[in-house]
Amino acid sequence: MADLHQILFNMHIFYSLALGIWAAFVAGPARGKETLSGNYWGAVVVYALLAGITLLVGVALLLTGFELLAGRTVVYVLYMLWLAIIMPGLFSLLSGRDDRQAALAYALLAFFNFSTSLSMIQRELIGPWVAAA
Repeated sequence: MADLHQILFNMHIFYSLALGIWAAFVAGPARGKETLSGNYWGAVVVYALLAGITLLVGVALLLTGFELLAGRTVVYVLYMLWLAIIMPGLFSLLSGRDDRQAALAYALLAFFNFSTSLSMIQRELIGPWVAAA
């Protein structure tokens, strides 16, 4: 199950990067008056679901007797909650806007989430999972 968590988290990282590149491309000056499409909003929903499922797998690991090193469980849960709700939260804050400025905001947030996720790996917030003593 820890391997499944790692696979889902890696997917989340790459998905964050893809969403950032997509939104930055739409926000770029060469795109004229193009806006974020319904395809992007669907991708944001998939992003949130992927982060939520990754969190659920992490909670399942916790409930089956595994834990993160150095007692970082609370920090892990807080980070994963952030990653699951922030993109739909930005949609709500921007009232569903789809213009270039909104695309830039989504690009910046997606790149921030990408770097946050890489930071979680570097600080061992997503593993290794060890059996509780």
